[in-house]
Amino acid sequence: MRILGLDVGDNTIGIAISDELGWTAQGLETWRRKQPEADMQHIVDICQKSGVQCIVIGLPKNMNGSIGPQGKKVIAFKQRLADYMADDIDIVLWDERLSTVAAQRSLIEADVSRAKRKKVIDKMAAVYILQGYLDSLRITKNKD
Repeated sequence: MRILGLDVGDNTIGIAISDELGWTAQGLETWRRKQPEADMQHIVDICQKSGVQCIVIGLPKNMNGSIGPQGKKVIAFKQRLADYMADDIDIVLWDERLSTVAAQRSLIEADVSRAKRKKVIDKMAAVYILQGYLDSLRITKNKD
């Protein structure tokens, strides 16, 4: 079962995908947003091509857990995507606090230039979001 991870921003969408066993997340691309219909169709195409059964969307929360303006935009995006997707694909919101910070830190530690970081930061944030979700699934399974 493949799972897609999304880091939704105003201008771009970072996209990551899991391996077939659901153990690791790999960066797929940074999609430059166009019109809402084109954005939705692009995600649908990836899901159909890759056999995705679940989509995890990073929900930006404030540090106190409240939902701010960007979080509300992401919730609206999830609703629009749910209306567009097949009913057999689950869409999950996942707390993404500090995912971009973690992605930025790992790129800096890898000595990636500022210009190159800007091109891949959203994709890397999607990897962190998806990997956090995948890890939580394993922890939950191990408790049972």
